[in-house]
Amino acid sequence: QVQLVESGGGLVQAGGSLRLSCAASGATFSINSMGWYRQAPGKQRDLVATITRSGRPNYADSGKGRFAISRNNAKNTVYLQMNSLKFEDTAVYYCNANTYSSPGNDYWGQGTQVTVSE
Repeated sequence: QVQLVESGGGLVQAGGSLRLSCAASGATFSINSMGWYRQAPGKQRDLVATITRSGRPNYADSGKGRFAISRNNAKNTVYLQMNSLKFEDTAVYYCNANTYSSPGNDYWGQGTQVTVSE
């Protein structure tokens, strides 16, 4: 089992920055890729960014050029640096991790609220 705990959300003004953290515990040796997803009220949960075990990132168009995902495997932690925040970035941000199992197991954090004021 893997447990994920997000932190770093909050209220910021448009144009500001925020860094989210996600700490994994439990069977962290089995984690392959990790990622961030977000869900605004009344909308579906969308991909924000993913990162492989070796550190290769992938970004959705919504955050490309503004967001940066990174991870520290020794600390079992993944980060999302968000710059030039927009009002439409407002959402609950969820950390995700999947394992090397075939098919891989999927784990989710409880979410952290990000609110961007205009």
